[in-house]
Amino acid sequence: MELFNLSNKRALVTGGTHGLGMAMAEGLANAGAELVITGTTPSKMEKALSYYKDKGFKATGYLFDVTNEEEAKKNLDLITKELGDIHILVNNAGIIKRELAITMPVEDFRRVIDVDLVGPFIMSQLVVKQMIERKEGKIINICSMMSELGRSTVSAYAAAKGGLKMLTQNLATEWAKYNIQVNGIGPGYFATSQTEPIRVDGHPFNDFIINRTPASRWGDPKDLQGAAIFLASKASDFVNGQVIYVDGGILATIGKPSNED
Repeated sequence: MELFNLSNKRALVTGGTHGLGMAMAEGLANAGAELVITGTTPSKMEKALSYYKDKGFKATGYLFDVTNEEEAKKNLDLITKELGDIHILVNNAGIIKRELAITMPVEDFRRVIDVDLVGPFIMSQLVVKQMIERKEGKIINICSMMSELGRSTVSAYAAAKGGLKMLTQNLATEWAKYNIQVNGIGPGYFATSQTEPIRVDGHPFNDFIINRTPASRWGDPKDLQGAAIFLASKASDFVNGQVIYVDGGILATIGKPSNED
């Protein structure tokens, strides 16, 4: 299992205070990584750090907005000074605003692009400098099925996540010569607190997801941990510019007829 051992590695997970980011951070910590968590809400950060520490993980939190280049640089310098280099960067922080394209305020469109695409660029650009010096590093961008598909009311999110897929490929192209691997994870539909209201039997969207997913279920956040550990570890040293879709098979099929068992 040495290929997947993350002992003596420090992983920075943006937006690792809740949801899928927390699940992936927990997976990395279980594999031996020290956690550095970023967020913007003090109460969520306090709760997350308490959770990690109750699990016996070494975890430190820093509050800043990844879209603010000056604040991001200031905090990364502080992290490096207080803890040391970052070996693994997980660009997970993201937002979504659901609105029809024809009525979506341009300000909202720009904000989604800023958080979901510009933020990962800022963080990658800052962290990669120390990775280049070491000739080693892992960057994992959290993409989406919307990196490949469109859907009503998520034009800004899909544009950002499609851009993040291409950013992943371009950064991999530029930085592979320094022994840095840049890859992505594309989650499908997962059982989180945000989806809880629509994950009830009989709800149209719940039925749609169950029927549309070959695995016939919502993803458990822990289903993302294997992909995260793989892309953060030596096991993926010759994997670069790829997006691993953890979606229960949705992208592999056009769906099944309603009368199919």
